[in-house]
Amino acid sequence: MQASRPAPQSEPAGIHARAMDNLRYIRETMERAGSFTAVPGWGIFLVGLTALAAAVIAPGSPGRWVGVWMGEAVLALLVAGAATIRKASALRIPLMDVPAKRFALSFAPPMLAGALLTVAAFRAGFDTALPGMWLLLYGAGIVTGGTFSVRVVPIMGLSFMAAGAAALFTPAAWNDIIMAAGFGGLHLVFGVIIARRYGG
Repeated sequence: MQASRPAPQSEPAGIHARAMDNLRYIRETMERAGSFTAVPGWGIFLVGLTALAAAVIAPGSPGRWVGVWMGEAVLALLVAGAATIRKASALRIPLMDVPAKRFALSFAPPMLAGALLTVAAFRAGFDTALPGMWLLLYGAGIVTGGTFSVRVVPIMGLSFMAAGAAALFTPAAWNDIIMAAGFGGLHLVFGVIIARRYGG
């Protein structure tokens, strides 16, 4: 009579795989609980489109240029705000929870600083420095707010800061191209990444 062979040792491997899946789920759940996850990918993408339109119509006098980009900033805020509310509603995420408040309170100060510095710089005739300043401060706001959001958001902020640094140390004639690449192109790229990885 032939001795029976021991069963293959697949059970420990199966238990290990299930344990890793459970740990991954727990980690992701904890990250979501402490993070602002209603960042709207398609809303960010739409902001990129409106920024590209602004880059096309902005060139002209310094006053016209600043006016167009200030209008774009207001439009972008409205678009991103509406898209955030829509995504939060779809995901049933309260917009007044702790991660959302932390995101907003971290993002707002660089934006306020940018608004005040814009007035001062324009009045002093330093309008050619505005693209670098705007991109740097917007990027800084995204980095600081992004510490309370999904992982790709701070990376997006650092990309805006890099574009701002480029604008500060390149000829002023390149400003419109850098504004289009920054506020247009980066929003398009990261909007798609966020929409695909984090839903909507």
